Parts: sequence; structure tokens; C-alpha cells
Amino acid sequence: MLVVTGNGRILATPDEATVRLGIVRQAPAAQAAQDQVNAVAQQILNEIRKLSVLPEHVQTARLVLSPVYAPRSPESRDAPRIVAYDASNTVTVRLQNLALVGPVIDAGLKAGANQLEGVQFGLRNDLPSRQEALKQAVNEARSKADVMAQTLRVNLGEVLEVSEGGSGSPRFDMPLQGRVFAQAAAAPTPVSPGELEVVANVTIRYRISQR
Repeated sequence: MLVVTGNGRILATPDEATVRLGIVRQAPAAQAAQDQVNAVAQQILNEIRKLSVLPEHVQTARLVLSPVYAPRSPESRDAPRIVAYDASNTVTVRLQNLALVGPVIDAGLKAGANQLEGVQFGLRNDLPSRQEALKQAVNEARSKADVMAQTLRVNLGEVLEVSEGGSGSPRFDMPLQGRVFAQAAAAPTPVSPGELEVVANVTIRYRISQR
């Protein structure tokens, strides 16, 4: 038996993107903090709609309301005291027109978003790219098997087993997660989608025999 592995690599141009905009506010009362976040979130939705983004492509991804406690000394036995509340809301916007990525970010910041959690690029249909990567992987495995069989002076026989090591849907995240903005930038946000790498690998077992 001869066991070989093959790898395939395809570069593809993204045709969709997801932008994640966040709002974080703090207030003495829970309702006040939530109201502030709700108002900003609605303003963000209004601004994004002006860019002709379809409503079904805009989604509330996360809502969080949590208490903020006063600092306590290690020896204190008093119960934790709530001094404020943090409220946050994350909105995701899925775009099929990549030219709108920068304008959507700018519109969100202009509307009051103060957190940009990232931009993720992907392919709406990655099947052709995955299939091409798999073809490359199989061809590479076969080529390696031919060279090894020739060097070992054995006959390369039938395929006994083939297993795919993985070829998932490619995604690429711009390194923006965690950035917090106090106000919208004066200059437009530049965004370059670049290329996605689609990788596949296979393992093939061949029967071999002596010449």
C-alpha cells in the first residue's frame, strides 16, 4: 500500500461582505442606558437604508445590558453596589456590493456607532472554488504517487481509499475588531477586499505490487 496526500489552493475574489457595527452607552439607570442605545441603533438603520441596502440584509446580532459595580476593597464585606448600567447593541449588515462597505461604516459612525467589530469577506457560492481546489489536491496526490512508485520500482495499482481532509467555505476578517471610535472619521473609510484562499487536501491509498 502507498499512502499520499495532496493539497490544492485557489485564490478567489470575494463577492460579499458583512459589516458589524456596535453601540455602547452607559447611564445611571438601566432603562436610560437601553433607551440611548435603541435611539442610536434606529438612527444607524435609517442611515444604512439611505444607501439602498435591503432590509433583510440588516440584522440585530446582539443586545446586552449589564450592571456596573462600584470598586470594592478586598477586605470589604458589603454587598456589591450598582452604580451604572452598560448597554450595547451590535448590528450586522450583509453587502453584495463591496463598494458599499466603506460608506456603510461611515454612515454607522455618523449615526452614533462607537464600535466597529470587524468586516468579514466571503463568497456567496464557494462550490466552484472548492471543487477546483479538490481537483488540484487529487492531481498533486496522484503525481506524488507516480514519482514514489517509480523511485521505489513498484507498480502503482488501484485506488483503495480516498479521504478529504477539509475544504471549508473561505472567509476573511479585516483586523478591525475591538476598535472603538468616539466620532465618525473626517475622511472616508478605505476598504480593500483582496482575495480569499480556498484550500483543500486529500489522502489517497493506492495498492502497489512488485515489478
